[in-house]
Amino acid sequence: MKTSMILNVVLAIALVFLCYKVAVTGEKKGEKQDTSEVVLNNILERTSIRSYQDQSVEEEKIEKLLRAGMAAPTAKNKQPWHFIVVTEKELLQKLAEANPHAAMAAKAPLAIVVCGDMTKALDGDARDFWIQDCSAASENILLAATGMGLGAVWTGAYPAKERYTAVSEVLGLPESLIPLNTIVIGYPDTEATPKDKWTEENISYNMYGEE
Repeated sequence: MKTSMILNVVLAIALVFLCYKVAVTGEKKGEKQDTSEVVLNNILERTSIRSYQDQSVEEEKIEKLLRAGMAAPTAKNKQPWHFIVVTEKELLQKLAEANPHAAMAAKAPLAIVVCGDMTKALDGDARDFWIQDCSAASENILLAATGMGLGAVWTGAYPAKERYTAVSEVLGLPESLIPLNTIVIGYPDTEATPKDKWTEENISYNMYGEE
């Protein structure tokens, strides 16, 4: 009798686990999981975080952030970027001093400086597409950070010459690398409410001014 009861319990647990797995991962044959709401919620929940816990960001998470950045679209797939990962306290302090808007870096465990690599940029008038490409990579990093429970903030460097020159000096960058921004990252020590930035006045359909 006891053996039968144990067997029934085991079978029940196995059935619950199987149902959960099917519901969550959508492993039914031919079925694709709908992740649209997860993606949209992650985008809408992203907000600038400027205060962090005294906790390091794990190496595997740093790599995921970089992989997310490198997954961004680029003009002609040039991928004209270079990422400087900064975890040393002394350098983080210097980055905070180099940019008046990056003071939080002094108390952060991590910063990723997104640079444009001019050796990979397009020629002529298309050269400045590196700015768009590196911006797309930066936004991917911010969204990935949000998805992993991290807080991050974009602090701009380029095109303010004084700022990007100071950042370049701190990191010993060659002239071919131009720092677009410093993304400061860490585990948030406070909760932040994302701003609702939906504004219908900023939208036109087909022709300017048409609702």
